[in-house]
Amino acid sequence: MIRTGISTLARRTYSTAKPVISAAKAVNGFVGAVGNTPLIRLNRVSEETGSNIYAKAEFMNPGGSVKDRAALFVVQDAESKGLIKAGGTVVEGTAGNTGIGLAHVCRAKGYKCVIYMPNTQSQEKIDLLRMLGAEVYPVPAVAFDNPQNYNHQAARHAEALDNAVWTNQFDNSANRQAHIETTGPEIWQQLEGQVDGFTCSTGTGGTLAGIARFLKEKSNGKTKIFLADPPGSVLYSYIKSGGTLIERGGSSITEGIGQGRVTENLKPDIELIDDALQIPDADSLHMVYRLLDEEGIYVGASSALNVVAAVEMAKKLGPGKNVVTILCDGAYRYQSRLFSKKWIESKGLTDALPEHLKKYAILE
Repeated sequence: MIRTGISTLARRTYSTAKPVISAAKAVNGFVGAVGNTPLIRLNRVSEETGSNIYAKAEFMNPGGSVKDRAALFVVQDAESKGLIKAGGTVVEGTAGNTGIGLAHVCRAKGYKCVIYMPNTQSQEKIDLLRMLGAEVYPVPAVAFDNPQNYNHQAARHAEALDNAVWTNQFDNSANRQAHIETTGPEIWQQLEGQVDGFTCSTGTGGTLAGIARFLKEKSNGKTKIFLADPPGSVLYSYIKSGGTLIERGGSSITEGIGQGRVTENLKPDIELIDDALQIPDADSLHMVYRLLDEEGIYVGASSALNVVAAVEMAKKLGPGKNVVTILCDGAYRYQSRLFSKKWIESKGLTDALPEHLKKYAILE
């Protein structure tokens, strides 16, 4: 009798009969895993602002960043137009994350991948691209109007090959379409249509433009859109001046965001942007460390900039609002810089971190 009682208790304690709640469905390969990322409420900054600050966890895409979406869509666009066939080569100019997404997609689809990128990008990104099988060309960082700009070099490389395509992420509207069809609808569904504001930074402009287009149309114009910009980008001055000024100011520690022009991805939706915010590097670095310390979330400077912008937007909109932004990628792609005492000091940002956060800067 005792044995039977213990056995019954064990079955009850370790029963597998409880239903699984919201389990994700099985997907088909890398391509099927892109998108459907969680929307995370950032508790501490939400409490501080009296609003709900939500962040789309794009670092949970299979290739580790928001750019997996654009990478997939630009390749599918090239396939649908017959621009590339089996065994072909995909060529792109990128600051890193789109290249990483493309390298993954190319491996999954059987294409070769060639990446041109500014040599100012982190070594972690360059190494990862090569480990993923991409052919990588780090080149000097020069303005877009210079023929040696990494985008123009990528275009020429593709033209010189048979069965190759330059995916042209900055001006290829398939990039923007990825967010009209996936990211925007996901945000809307996750908050059941209660989206008061959206903000994020721009590189190609595809993420901001695509999400803005979807949310503005779905909300009948009620959702506010703010562009977030780092120092050294012209978009803040362009938006604030109503399109009359294109002024740069300084430079930034952030990678892959900021622009010297209005891209073709951003141009159709520029009128949907209600305001712009310029976020200092000190605030972005501070938020990198705050998110790690307070939320256990390990992201890069661009993601942190987006969160700072979301906080500022919440303050402008007033309490009780739902404000959404993007966590672009994880900090592991930048950790040799962002968590290096020497690098932080070289950028004059030591004072950006309060004493209780400096314990995370463990690299020399």
